[in-house]
Amino acid sequence: MSTCLVCKNRIRSRLTTTRLMILSACLAFLASTSHAQGLPEGDSQALGFSTARLHRVENIVAGAVAREEIAGAVALIARRGEIAYLQTFGMADIDDQEPMEVDTIFRIASMTKPVTSLAVMMLYEEGHFLLSDPVSDYIPELKNLRVLTTGSDNVETVAAESEITIRQLLTHTSGISYRFISSGDKRETIARLYAEAGVSDGLSETEGRIADLSRQLGELPLLFEPGEQFAYGLSIDVLGHLVEVVSGMTLTEYFDSQIFEPLAMVDTHFYLDDNKVGRLASVYTSTEDGGMRELGNETVVNDYLVYSATYPYSGPGSYYSGGAGLVSTISDYVRLLQMFLNGGELDGIRLLSPTTVAMMTRNNIGDLDVGPGTKFGLGFAVLEDPGLAGNPGSVGTYFWGGFFNTQFFVDPEEELIGVIMTQRFPADRGNVRQKFVNGAYQALVD
Repeated sequence: MSTCLVCKNRIRSRLTTTRLMILSACLAFLASTSHAQGLPEGDSQALGFSTARLHRVENIVAGAVAREEIAGAVALIARRGEIAYLQTFGMADIDDQEPMEVDTIFRIASMTKPVTSLAVMMLYEEGHFLLSDPVSDYIPELKNLRVLTTGSDNVETVAAESEITIRQLLTHTSGISYRFISSGDKRETIARLYAEAGVSDGLSETEGRIADLSRQLGELPLLFEPGEQFAYGLSIDVLGHLVEVVSGMTLTEYFDSQIFEPLAMVDTHFYLDDNKVGRLASVYTSTEDGGMRELGNETVVNDYLVYSATYPYSGPGSYYSGGAGLVSTISDYVRLLQMFLNGGELDGIRLLSPTTVAMMTRNNIGDLDVGPGTKFGLGFAVLEDPGLAGNPGSVGTYFWGGFFNTQFFVDPEEELIGVIMTQRFPADRGNVRQKFVNGAYQALVD
């Protein structure tokens, strides 16, 4: 029996619809896989790299795994918005025989700081505050602070001559310290006072909320008069509280809605859902014989240093450490860095103006120093004198790392990004992170 013309048209329509659905699904799949590495893959030679010299990078990291300096790593080099090199090494978990994967999740610790600094500058661009504003205008607990004058059991303080500004928090010149940095008499005294007050560095399970930190710090002395010195510390955690106060959101809500979702950073979180915990790399620590072992569920307490491997999925899950709390993948994090390198924009989504990115990535601490040849911007260290620093990067390269052995750099002159992620504390004795940076530059021949 012949099929009527109307029926034939209906069948054709159904087939066309089905083909379109299949095509749409294929395109969606291709789109998702094209972003599986965070950025599109490029031809390494066309991007200016020697293929043979990129093998040296592989030898550097693979050698660290073979010598049991690290359990494993993921390393990425990108240029001009495309990936030139992406490689996994070793194991994410040796005991469970889980290899490192491109989508392995890492505790990025202080690589959280550029994200919080980004959030602050986004709110700054919206006109909520000036960087010269006293932070006490928004967090009254930090008004009328005092400064430690002696480093001893007999604590003596004087009234601070000035208020801490938002800029000083961004540049770590506020006088707020870390409890785990206790070298020197005054630092040791501050560390002891922080420990007695229950101040968290954000590296372990922590009760309460980030607003509690502001209340604690408001009752403790500063290490020095605001603006007088550079001292790495909890300043960015305080800024995480500032983001909450100004935006009316929790820090995780602000990050998710304003940064991670726009940038398609799908695996960057403060706390992991159960379905992602299995992708979290294990943390390794040193043994007495110079080897390494997996850090278990215990919280490590070593004088004033407190850290754990379990904080991304254990505990109350309410303390959003803007200085140390995030976990991420290398694919996610390179998208954040490419946004900065692009002057605040990625894939048609603009988070900052080029002017603001330029502010963030230049010297903001004047004559103070982070280290030889190195200054600090608003969220990053900035290379000012490569020769003095012993760093192969160009002037203006910005970079930072994390407690659990992660590191990144962005070189605007070369349009170059490098990221390496491992999980070990203390850091590997072979210093694979800096060797990776050196390796990325020696492979660049154009």
